[in-house]
Amino acid sequence: MSSTKNPEIVITNGMVIPMVRDHEWLTGDVSVSNGRIASVGGGAEKVGRDTLTLDARGAAVVPGFVQAHVHVVQSLLRHQADGLELLDWLRRRTWPYEAALDGDGVEAAAELGIAELLCGGTTTALDFGTTHDHGRVFEVAQRLGIRLVSGKTHMDMGEEVPAGLLEDPERSLADAEALGEKWHGAAGGRLRYAVAPRFALSCSPGLLEGCAALARQNRWLLQTHACENRMEVEAVRRATGLDTIDYLAERGLVGPDVVLAHGVHLHPHEVRLLAESGTTICHCPGANLKLGSGIADVPGLFGAGIRVALGADGPPCNNRLSVFHEMSLAGTLPGLREGPAALGAWTVLAMATRMGAAALHLETEIGTLEEGKAADIVVVDMDEWSMLPGGDPASRIVFGGSAQMVRHVVVAGRPVVVDGRLVTGDPDDLRQRIAEAWEATRQRMELTS
Repeated sequence: MSSTKNPEIVITNGMVIPMVRDHEWLTGDVSVSNGRIASVGGGAEKVGRDTLTLDARGAAVVPGFVQAHVHVVQSLLRHQADGLELLDWLRRRTWPYEAALDGDGVEAAAELGIAELLCGGTTTALDFGTTHDHGRVFEVAQRLGIRLVSGKTHMDMGEEVPAGLLEDPERSLADAEALGEKWHGAAGGRLRYAVAPRFALSCSPGLLEGCAALARQNRWLLQTHACENRMEVEAVRRATGLDTIDYLAERGLVGPDVVLAHGVHLHPHEVRLLAESGTTICHCPGANLKLGSGIADVPGLFGAGIRVALGADGPPCNNRLSVFHEMSLAGTLPGLREGPAALGAWTVLAMATRMGAAALHLETEIGTLEEGKAADIVVVDMDEWSMLPGGDPASRIVFGGSAQMVRHVVVAGRPVVVDGRLVTGDPDDLRQRIAEAWEATRQRMELTS
């Protein structure tokens, strides 16, 4: 698997779910050539001597899953920040951790997060970094093979923010511009840049406006957090005199190029503003539940005409990066308000595939299995106990699936997971570096606490 040239691939004998339209699947093969899908369905016409065959018997073949909000750089803090609501979680654990990270820690955290994403079937992620060493995240993404849209975070103010995270706005924007110039379009277009101001409480008005201008000058995506927690929403109103979405709109942070994570606590007029501007909401049910933030009204957002994608958010507030966990929650939580038919399995599966791709402006490249598209493909075992005895395939994946059922993963025509094992990095070496980096980071956190 170490060759720089992607092999010809045929994925055989699977239940192929293209996700072009809901409720459609077939039995057959998917073939890959030069990093792109060459055929979908039927049998492979010819398998050459150098063709890699991936067995999908007893499995579903689906588009690579897309998560529209993750923080891989927070991965070393997993299981170390439980029992806190959002603002305390940031001030007492997450910000001190990010301030304590050095470059090696950023790299090891990215290795942990990206390895977990890939092995769990997530082939594309919109990622949110910290303020420093973000080039190390892109280096890991380039090496391990994920499709990543990512950016360093921006923050120049806030209560109890460690001094090491407070930035000079001009320098922060210049650093982002340099990162974007280097990495946007790298790895054959697999890596892209997105501008990432932390949230309204950590960015001055000028910094928010500068982020919006930088993104639009370069046609990069723009991402931030909004309306996650009631205390956060109240704090934004006290600080600005405006509701959060109104304030972000004034600073240029709504539009079809904007992904807002969460959207749990929205006033009706804010929902209308998001719909009219074409802004995407990324639903993060696992993190919203664990931090006690609330439950986003996803059926209501869809009803208003808002695109909604899925994301696991950060490892310290979930505590996993499993798209299966998010799909299951997304499909069940709306039942508390709207009844058990509020959000069907096919809609949820679309949120994790073609809707996520559209949120990242990648719908012409990924999100469905179609000839000519980039070969981002996941094979999910359908013979595990919770998948049996059968039934609607979307229901089986959304409500019965787990990350441990991922058999094979291909990104841009490159096998990255084969028979459940990461093949683009040595798992034992990764685990050793991750353990060493967390220990060093933990010690620095203790010194500054």
